[in-house]
This record gives sequence, structure tokens and C-alpha cells, in this order.
Amino acid sequence: QVQLVESGGGLVQPGGSLRLSCAASGSDSSISVMGWYRQAPGKERDFVAHISRFGGTNYADSVRGRFTISRDNAKNTVYLQMNSLEPEDTAVYYCMGQILFSTYWGRGTQVTVSS
Repeated sequence: QVQLVESGGGLVQPGGSLRLSCAASGSDSSISVMGWYRQAPGKERDFVAHISRFGGTNYADSVRGRFTISRDNAKNTVYLQMNSLEPEDTAVYYCMGQILFSTYWGRGTQVTVSS
């Protein structure tokens, strides 16, 4: 059974940084796309960033230039480096992984940006 487990969330002041990690396990097939989504209270889950197995990246306009996604294929792990955090970045951040024709999700990690 495929599992994705996020870590690295927490409370940070505006302008600060956090690094999220997500480790995938339980798959015999390669993970083609890995990425991050986020959901703020009372809002829908929104796209944050994707990265392909070969390193191609895509970002939401709201985070481009502040967030950087990367991955380690040998470890089946994806990272999200978040800099210059703003209160509007407060949300539960979810990791996703696409394997063949299925999409898998982690349980999420809370990121709170507040002074």
C-alpha cells in the first residue's frame, strides 16, 4: 500500500522559512509526479507546486520566487523550501504522488505563519 508522510510543518513568523518533506513508500513503480497542495480554513485545496521525475517544475503564481520544490528519487522524497512566508501561506500542506494512473495523498502538515 502506497503511503506518503509529510513532516516539517510548524509555527513561523512572517518573513521566516520552513522546509517540508514528504517520504513515499510501498510502491514498486516509479513515482512520476510529486507535488504539494494546501488548504486554508474554509477554502478549497489549492495547487502549490509540482515536480516531475526528471526535475521539471511548476509553481502557483502566489508562491513563485518564494518556494522551491525538489526531490530525491533514490529516497522517493519530495521537499518544499518555503521562504519569505506570509500569513496568507497559513494552511494544511498536503503531499501528492502520481503512480501510473493513480494519485496518492499524505495526511497533511500544518503551517502557521503568525507573529
